[in-house]
Amino acid sequence: MLGLRLYMVQRLSAMVMIPLTLGHIAVMIYAIQGGLTTAEILGRTKGSVVWFAFYGLFIVAVSMHASIGLRVIVHETLGLKGKGLEIFMWLAGLLLLAMGLRALFAVTLS
Repeated sequence: MLGLRLYMVQRLSAMVMIPLTLGHIAVMIYAIQGGLTTAEILGRTKGSVVWFAFYGLFIVAVSMHASIGLRVIVHETLGLKGKGLEIFMWLAGLLLLAMGLRALFAVTLS
């Protein structure tokens, strides 16, 4: 049953990530073609609730999706099972979440 739940969480997180990834790419293309400097980009993101919510959701979805994917890779290649595999998945997810939130706070919070 856990396998089915993880499968569904990974698929749902992918569905969330698709429009967010496309939005991110569109914003990056706009910024590059518009010739925006790093200072100008940060000036637009600092204090923005919209960018905080957009990238915050992106970070949560990516952290869940990637940690489940890494769990599968580690199980298939290294043969890790049981509690060790679950601990690995949770630690990977928390590490990704922490790194993403650190970057998010640096870019959006005043």
